[in-house]
Amino acid sequence: MTIHIGAKAGEIAETVLLPGDPYRAKWAAENFLTDVQQVNNVRGMLGFTGTWKRNRVTIQGSGMGMPSLSIYVNELIRDYGAKTLIRIGSCGAMQESVAVRDIVIAMTASTLSTPSRGIFRELNFAPSADWSLLNAAVKAASSKDAKTHVGGIYSSDVFYDERPDLNEQMVRHGILGVEMEAAELYILAARHKCRALAVLTVSDHLLTGDALPSSERETSFGDMVEIALESAFS
Repeated sequence: MTIHIGAKAGEIAETVLLPGDPYRAKWAAENFLTDVQQVNNVRGMLGFTGTWKRNRVTIQGSGMGMPSLSIYVNELIRDYGAKTLIRIGSCGAMQESVAVRDIVIAMTASTLSTPSRGIFRELNFAPSADWSLLNAAVKAASSKDAKTHVGGIYSSDVFYDERPDLNEQMVRHGILGVEMEAAELYILAARHKCRALAVLTVSDHLLTGDALPSSERETSFGDMVEIALESAFS
């Protein structure tokens, strides 16, 4: 076990899905995995390991924001041997062509800052998804009813944003949506030679103000989880 993950050796699978919300991890494990075992509850950040189509999978909450995700991903990779890490979460749409309930598959993740910024110093490193996962996710999404978009997203390090000028530039440059974790995930995967991807459900829209009702979130998020699982084992 580590400081933030209470799992014993062998209890974490090589493939890990990373929702930010620990209760979304519980919901996904209960609805998509069999033979589920809870492997972490340290600080209430729930983690579960089970089986999907005979493949071992861990679904571990990662918290909100890149600093929190960085803690869990570092421990998952370095201490538990995780090899494939897929973020499953929500995002806010930043293009008129992207609607609430759509799926966004993040090819790249632009950001102002990540916990890894100090390593790169003056270099503007370009965080990007693993191609094999990205390609598999696009193929998996084609069989779903949900409209899917593939391209760049913006990983913000603040939730209550007060930079409308920056958002305007994101929109201007074709950024599909905003969330708070993927850029650091992609950087850590590159550093440790692992595979990473972010598959996101649009829960709200920055331009129109539309938002997904809480009663419909589970159904919409289900497509995202299925795409993530299918891409991991294609």
